Order: sequence, then structure tokens, then C-alpha cells
Amino acid sequence: MRVLVVGSGAREHALCWAITASPLCDKLYCAPGNAGIAAVADCRKVAVLDFDGLTQLCQAERIDFVVVGPEAPLVAGLVDHLESEGFRCFGPTADAAVLEGSKGFTKDLCAKYGIPTAAYLRTDDAERAKAEILSRGAPIVVKADGLAAGKGVVVAQSVEEALAAVDAMMLERKFGDAGTELVIEDTLFGEEVSFFALTDGAHALPLASAQDHKAVGDGDTGPNTGGMGAYSPAPALTPALEQEVMARIIRPTLDGMAKEGRPFKGVLFAGLMLTESGPQLIEFNTRFGDPECEVLLRRLKSDLLTALVAARDGALDTISLRWDERAALGVVLAAEGYPEAPRTGTPIAGLATAAKAAPEVEIFHAGTKAVEGALLADGGRVLVVTALGASVAEAQARAYQAVDAVDWPGGFCRRDIGWRAVARERG
Repeated sequence: MRVLVVGSGAREHALCWAITASPLCDKLYCAPGNAGIAAVADCRKVAVLDFDGLTQLCQAERIDFVVVGPEAPLVAGLVDHLESEGFRCFGPTADAAVLEGSKGFTKDLCAKYGIPTAAYLRTDDAERAKAEILSRGAPIVVKADGLAAGKGVVVAQSVEEALAAVDAMMLERKFGDAGTELVIEDTLFGEEVSFFALTDGAHALPLASAQDHKAVGDGDTGPNTGGMGAYSPAPALTPALEQEVMARIIRPTLDGMAKEGRPFKGVLFAGLMLTESGPQLIEFNTRFGDPECEVLLRRLKSDLLTALVAARDGALDTISLRWDERAALGVVLAAEGYPEAPRTGTPIAGLATAAKAAPEVEIFHAGTKAVEGALLADGGRVLVVTALGASVAEAQARAYQAVDAVDWPGGFCRRDIGWRAVARERG
């Protein structure tokens, strides 16, 4: 098969890394890709929202299968567009990707089909949002309804912080049109985990669990980011809880979407809070998480491409997946100033040394570019250093050993990725 991966981040690098190992893959392309992806795929400078350009690429290179990585083209309808042109795609249609494209839609779906989630108000009126905040008190969650690159959520610890979030999103338009509507919801308390399931519209195949770290600083301090690191498996999500998530959240969602005329094919990513009353949905994403994808694929022993094709073709009931019993952990190296104002263009060196600094290390590029033989930072999140280990603690030690070998004065990372699981392992 001639395969195209759409995207340019570490998630797409990990997808390319896994797909290129498939015996089904004869030739791999990525658009637009990055400096790391170029080592495993033929990168073409076509933007993820350039539907005509991507169609022309598929036609010129006789692409057999397209894997769409990021959320923006999914929500905008890239799968619909390419399928209408005769190209098979992995990923949801625009009608199904609304699960990520509108937090309000998802909350309404949960209310209609009895899917456990926090009590909420959906509104496009700033004054009504503020009245709800004053009525409920703090802590309280303020969410931009639309896509905001993982940053449109404020878990406000005070009423004043929540009111300021409403102003920033609705009046100052901090996240553009994403803040036209808001969701105001109760704060859920517990441990947050990520749960993924492949689905072909009728069948759902659970993937391994993972846990990421959203806050920019050690100890979960500072503003939310797209993710500063992750590990898999997440010990908090026991096999019994996994079955409960499938029964109470994943399957009812897929059934509900089918009843709404929006059948979901692709990967359904549920952000969950493990509360005292059981797992509750925080939000859905309609693609692989980033940085969760990187650690999941480090543990996947089955052929990824075969599973993705089966999801598209309605044949997931023929697929079973094998996982490495070892833990995987990934540390994000971000540019100074991230998430608000990352400083790009700084040189990075030492990656070959870092990859050999510890056993079982793989480095995925998130935001890099090659200029005249030099590797430069080209985004907020720039690298994801992953490692496998017999325990989360061992994977953590190996990952940070490799991180410390990267020569990048312009970058930083959290030093406590995986701390919850390591604490559990140590008793």
C-alpha cells in the first residue's frame, strides 16, 4: 500500500514510525511532516487544511490509504473530501468529529444518552455564563466550545479567575471563534486518565491506557498545555474500570452517534476523571492524543496499519491487538516561553547521542525543521523523548537519561513525568 499520513507533530512521527514497519506499507508519505519524520517518510510541503493540495498529492502519488493525524482537518471535513475523491481514509467524518469540534455538542449528547459527565451549562451569552459562575461558585471549569489546540480550558480556583476566563474567551476572543460559545461545568475530582478505542462505527476495540501531564510545570503547576509528557499503562485504570468505561461511556457514545446519523469511525479518545462515583467523561477527542500516541505506539506489538484499515473498512471484529507488557514513558521538550510565547529558531544538537544514552529510547520530533544541515526548533512542543522499561520508574529513568543528553539550551521540560505511577510502584 502507498500510505499518506497528514500532520507534522510527534503524534504523526510516531504514526509514521509504526506504519513504516508494517508489511502492508510499500511507500510512506507525510504532509507536511517535519525534520524527524523525513527520516522515515517522503515529506511533502502541503498544509493539513489545503484540501485541494492534499487531493492532488494523493492523485499524483497514487495513494491507497490516508491517515489523518490532527483534529483541525478532521473537524473541517478532510476525510469527507478525500473519500469523495475515491481515497480511503482513517478518521471520522466532519459530522462525527463534532465530538471534538464542539464541547457543547458532546455535553448535550452525554445528557441525552446517559453518559456520565459533569453538570454543565452551554451558552453563547457572556452574562449568562457569568451568572452561572456566580451561582455555582468555585472551583469551576470554563471551556471554549471549539478547537483551541488543547488550551481552551480553565479550571478556575476562584470566581474571579472564572469570570476573567469568560472575558478572555468571549470578549477578548483569545481563542478566536472557538470562544463563541462556552461550556461552564462543575469541577470533577479524582485522577485523570486517557482512554482510547478504535472503532469502525459498529465495533470498538480498546487500546492501552495512558496518562498525560497537561500543566506546564512540575507538580502540575502553571497553565495547561497540549501535554508535557505521558506514560502507558496508567495503573489507576484497572481492568474492571476499563470494562466500565467501555460499557458506560464508549459504547453508549458510539450507539448515540449512530442514532444521531453521525456514525463514528476512527479513534475515540476519552479524557476521563476517575471519581469516587466512577469514571466520568471530561471531554472527547477524535484522534490519537499527543503525547499519548507516542507511548501507546511504543508498546503496540501488532501491525498498526492493518488495524487502521480494518477500522475504516468495518472489520474491526477481525482484529486483536498485542501489547508489550513493559511500560512506556515520554517526556516533551518544549521551547522556552511555551505555551504562551515559545521562542522558535533555536538550534538543537546531540539527538544521536541522546538516542543511545539509555536502552529502548526513541525520539519523536514534534516541531523541528532542518536548515542548512542544522536542526532548529519550529514550534512550542519540539521533541518527545520516549523509553520503555520493566516499570514506569525504569522507563522514566531511561527517558530522562536521554533528555539530559540533548544539547538544546533553548528548551525545557518537566522533570516529574510519571510521578503518580512511580509513587504507586514504590508503595
